Amino acid sequence: MEIMMVILIMSIILAIAVPAWMRQREHARARGCQENLTKIDGAKEVYAMELNLSNGSVIDLTALVGAGNGYLKRAPECPAGGEYLVEPIGTDPSCSYYGTEQFGVPRINYQ
Repeated sequence: MEIMMVILIMSIILAIAVPAWMRQREHARARGCQENLTKIDGAKEVYAMELNLSNGSVIDLTALVGAGNGYLKRAPECPAGGEYLVEPIGTDPSCSYYGTEQFGVPRINYQ
């Protein structure tokens, strides 16, 4: 009987802890994605200033990555497996995974 009570208590604790742990893991992924989007936006702004590009000019992520230009050392990877969209000058970069609300995590505003 005592063993059954211990198992019951453990299952109640797990039923409470696991969903909270999953939410926290997803929030950590979103925070990492948000930091990557901030880095992409900073590199995009520096690139646009150096080349005198105006709002609406299209930039590819490969133009920002590389050892020679120094905007980004390497292409950032989304912790959740999404793809980053650089977007034209004057607009915020975005992530394909966190573009809509998923797992209780709202759309990311990187600022």
